[in-house]
Amino acid sequence: MRMCNLWILVPLMYTVFTIIGLWVVYFIAVADNKIVPLSSEYSYNGTRRPPYISIAGNDPPASCIFSQVMNLAAFLGFIIGVLRYLHLKPRVPWLNKGSLLALSLACFGMTLVGNFQVFFVRSIHDIGTYMTFGLGTLFCWVQSVITLKANLRNEGKKAGILRLLLSASITVCMILYFTLISQRLHMHAARTQWVLVMFFLGFFSTFAIEFRHCHFELVCTSDPEPALSPSQTFSRVSEPQPDHIS
Repeated sequence: MRMCNLWILVPLMYTVFTIIGLWVVYFIAVADNKIVPLSSEYSYNGTRRPPYISIAGNDPPASCIFSQVMNLAAFLGFIIGVLRYLHLKPRVPWLNKGSLLALSLACFGMTLVGNFQVFFVRSIHDIGTYMTFGLGTLFCWVQSVITLKANLRNEGKKAGILRLLLSASITVCMILYFTLISQRLHMHAARTQWVLVMFFLGFFSTFAIEFRHCHFELVCTSDPEPALSPSQTFSRVSEPQPDHIS
């Protein structure tokens, strides 16, 4: 039986733990009566709000966990993006660089979402939302194309089709999400947002397909001692030498 590389666990653990973290935030917010459950109908009563992810993570103690989840997700998502870039570096270089740039900005947007709560610094929070969803969607489409073009180990077609389906689902959910918000259908918009985020995280889990064949190494070496310039050499030679008594 073929052994899988342990790197396969990186995207899988990223997806699982981020999903767990977000749902923990949701259940804390529901328990504190900050939001209505996703299964309920929304009617504004001055205390409980629609169950958007950002609103669930707006007030402490849920906001503390939400910030940690978003910061860690942004950092680990960026690491996965860098590993993916290094894996594909000799292939489709321009698409590969553009993909990494899009993901880097999307991950930065995630930190804005996590650290600037929607009811306190809404303008920055919204910028982070647009960066995360917009550039994250672009990253998914570019990675789908790269997967088909690179066709690593002849698995590109199957993995590429899967990623194309996920990218299409993400795009449809994102369009539907903003449409529902504009029509003030908040419960449907919140449910769509949760589905959208789950699709995003599911997309990242598909990198386990390629990572099971990967082997990454971080090599640290000390720089050799720099050569002395002629002036340094002369200075060293000119230094007085201690007397020796034989």
